[in-house]
Amino acid sequence: MRDLEDMGPVDYLVVEFPDGRVTGEGLPLLVDLVERGIIRILDLVFVRKLGDGTVEGLELTDVDHDGKLDLLMFEGVTTGLVDAEDLADTADVLNQGSVAAILVYENRWAAPLATTLRRGGGQLVAGGRIPVQALLAAVERVDTEVSR
Repeated sequence: MRDLEDMGPVDYLVVEFPDGRVTGEGLPLLVDLVERGIIRILDLVFVRKLGDGTVEGLELTDVDHDGKLDLLMFEGVTTGLVDAEDLADTADVLNQGSVAAILVYENRWAAPLATTLRRGGGQLVAGGRIPVQALLAAVERVDTEVSR
């Protein structure tokens, strides 16, 4: 792994595929982000939530069922950041029978800014993400207030 001082911010996503329906439609976009150096995947884990509420790991497979191993380029990509506690937390948010991808990635596009800020003594003290649904609700609220 590169020197931690030179890394960009690291984020994670848990993407649920209800009833285990993984189409692979987003895979080319993920590969493109990696190939262009925008992100670097640190961990990619697929899990399934069983009927008893536990999660089990899944092998990287032919996601879109075209006969090719779609995720072969990510096989073995792991830093160990996703651990048993993360899997238990993931089980809490998934519906039974669903499959999920847990993706931990470095935002390489932000590495130069993050490195410069750290060297200048800056440190990240808060962060977050605004869901699209919240943005849509805010825009609708503003539109309603303006039209009054």
